[in-house]
Order: sequence, then C-alpha cells, then structure tokens
Amino acid sequence: VQLQASGGGVVQAGGSLRLSCVISGDAIAKYLMGWFRQAPGKEREFIATISRSGGTTKYVDFVKGRFTISRDNNKNTVYLQMNTREPDDTAVYYCGADRFARTGSTNQEQYRTWGQGTLVTVSS
Repeated sequence: VQLQASGGGVVQAGGSLRLSCVISGDAIAKYLMGWFRQAPGKEREFIATISRSGGTTKYVDFVKGRFTISRDNNKNTVYLQMNTREPDDTAVYYCGADRFARTGSTNQEQYRTWGQGTLVTVSS
C-alpha cells in the first residue's frame, strides 16, 4: 500500500488550498485516514482524521471551523480542505492510513502507512 499526497503550494494568509491523498495497492475504504503536519523545527502533529465510511471526523482544536477532512472511497482519495489563517499553518502536511486503528485515533503511532508529505507555505 502506498499513499501519495499532493496539492501543497504557496498561499496567502486567508486563502484556501485542497490537499489530496491517493491510496494505491488496496481499497481506501478499509483504512482509517488522517492528516498530520510538521512545521519547521517542530514535531509532527495531528490535524484531522476520518472514519472508514466518512461518517465520523475529528479535528485538533486550532483547525476546527477552518479545515475540513473528507474522503471519496470510489476515488481512493482523502482530502483536506484548508482555509488558512496565518503563516502558522505553514508546514509539511502528511496523510496517514491504518487498517486497524480505531475511529478517531489522533496518535500518529496508530497510523502505519504514510505518504511523502506535501509542503504548504502560507505567506503573510
């Protein structure tokens, strides 16, 4: 199983981006999916997760109301719609997947498959 993240780029604060993560080698419907990010000089942190059916989502507090995680199991893809606010959103964004993690898992150790990351740069 492989994950391929895309959609990063440079955006002005207040602008929007949609990140995509495509899974290959298996059906995404089997996997709990999550987005994490790593800012320069910081550890990777949880952003959002979505259940296998897409019916349950969970977010870290500081992105609630700004970011939306969704998935299209027919396209083997999970998305992260980002409405950026400030340069603090600058980071490499990673998608993670796991077949057996519980819905709502926020611990990156629960995700055993990772994409390569996509860089989002928010300018002021």
